[in-house]
This record gives sequence, C-alpha cells and structure tokens, in this order.
Amino acid sequence: MFIQKNFLLIIVLLSVVFAVAMRATIYQTTPAAPTATAQSPADFSAYWHTGKAELNRYTLQQAQYGAINPGEAVLVFVTEDFRTDKQVKAETDEGKGRATNVLKLNAIRKFVTGIYDYSVYTSVFTPIDRKLFPNTLKVSTSVQEWCGHSYLQLNYRSSGYQVSGHSYFENEVTDDYRVSKALLEDELWTLIRLTPDKLPVGAIKLIPATQSARLRHKTLSVLDATATLADYTGNTFPGSGLKSYTVDYKEDGHTLTILFENAFPHRIAGWEETSLSRNKPLTSRAVLQKTIQTDYWNHNTPADTVLRQSLGVQ
Repeated sequence: MFIQKNFLLIIVLLSVVFAVAMRATIYQTTPAAPTATAQSPADFSAYWHTGKAELNRYTLQQAQYGAINPGEAVLVFVTEDFRTDKQVKAETDEGKGRATNVLKLNAIRKFVTGIYDYSVYTSVFTPIDRKLFPNTLKVSTSVQEWCGHSYLQLNYRSSGYQVSGHSYFENEVTDDYRVSKALLEDELWTLIRLTPDKLPVGAIKLIPATQSARLRHKTLSVLDATATLADYTGNTFPGSGLKSYTVDYKEDGHTLTILFENAFPHRIAGWEETSLSRNKPLTSRAVLQKTIQTDYWNHNTPADTVLRQSLGVQ
C-alpha cells in the first residue's frame, strides 16, 4: 500500500541516487575530452591545449582616490582541469574524474598611489564546454595595499552565486551572502576568448566585477546594464580589426569597454573603465604592450628572469 501511494516519489528518489552514483549531476558529470566550441575556429585546441599559457602585459593608468595612478597589468590565460564539486584545480585521479576543462584568467593589476602601492589579483574559472556548464564556476579577488588586505570570492551554486570574503575594513570584515544567477562582469574576459560571437547585447543583467567592488567598497548585486558591440575605429589600442564591447550600468554611472581582436585567438588589446572616484568621473585605461606563450610554472629559477624581461614586466 505504501509503495502504491508513494510510487512517483520513490521513482524520483531512486533517480537522484542513481544520478549521484553515476556522477551525472551538474557538478559531477565527466565531460568528453575538451574540444573547440562550435563558434571557435578549428585550431582552438592547437592554441589553448599545448601546455602553455598566454601572458599579456599592459601599461595601466588606474583611477583611485580621485586621481589617475601609473601602473602595470598582466592577463594570464591558461586551460586546466577544474573540479566542479570542490571548485579547485584537479590534481589527483579522483579530482580529474570530477573535473571539466576551464579557461582560467589570472588578472593582475599593480599601481602606485602616492607613497604606497596596490596589488589586485583576480582569478576567473570559466568552463570551455558552455553547453554542459553555461556559468563561470568561480571568481576570487584579493587586494593588497599598505593599509591592509581584503578578499572576495564567488562560487557558483544552482540558484546563483555564494559570496564570501574578508577585509580589514570594519564594514566589510566578513561577507557571506548570495547573489541571484546572472552574467558576471569578471567572466566577460574569458567569454571574449571563447565565444565572442555570443556576447549579449542590449539590456542585460550583470554582476559587477569583484575587483571593482573591493576598490569601490560596494556589495555585489545584480544590476541593470546596457551592452553594445561595435567595430573599434580609434588608434589608442594596438592591432587591426578590433572590436569594442561596452557595458554601461544604469544605476551607478560605471562603464567598462573591452577592446579585443575580432580574429582568433581574440587577444585583449586593452580596456577602459569609467567610474566615480571621490565624486568625480575618472577613466582607467590599460593598453597591450607584449604577448608571449610559455609554461611559466616550469620557469621559476633566477635564470628564467630573461622570460620576464622579454615580457617587459617591472
């Protein structure tokens, strides 16, 4: 009698148990070997799966404290296997069995404000298989400066992003809240490298960048924005056939424009970001200077500084 009355419930429960046992949930599915997306050129794997990272150095002018400050930025793009359950790099056989291939971005911004300096690191982990994993799984940002440190992290969950963080500022000492599922500003950079033809345009919902939230002391939330994609016609940024992708937030006057090569592999030529700094609008700007490809993790001896010099990093 019990089985007859609860037959559908029993079937659902058995299905869930079977899915977990077979690692068939969204966080456990083992995808096929990484391949180029339908929108990517045929040589996607030949560029991104050679065991090397792409390193890009930029001159940086960063707005902070109501002034434009000199600095330097480096964008590091590399593919790696990423555990979808623990959301960390897969380094064991068990981990690789629960992983998907991601395009990881490490974005480093360093700039000087008067006597002291800032160092901002952001890591973005975006799955290459966009059909199986349509959302970036994790973003983390740390900010170090002479006053102290702060940290902010987003982890993808089925209903949105879990935000956690710590800071030396009293009003930001501990962050622990959820944000509804939406496109991340932080993942625009990796999406440009993966599927620039899929960038949304028009009215969109967007979660602002974690580094911007920390530098501007903002709590993350889903904001309305307008996105446009156009040909770049200026001469500030290097390269030919450049595209400009702009997101303009309606609520706080914050605007980001990313310049990138229309042709594969869609290198980031630079960016401009305008926001209020001490109640006046200022524009940060980064311009590409040099790109190299190397397995940098294997080059960590004093003799390897020649590679650093070839990139031109200070």
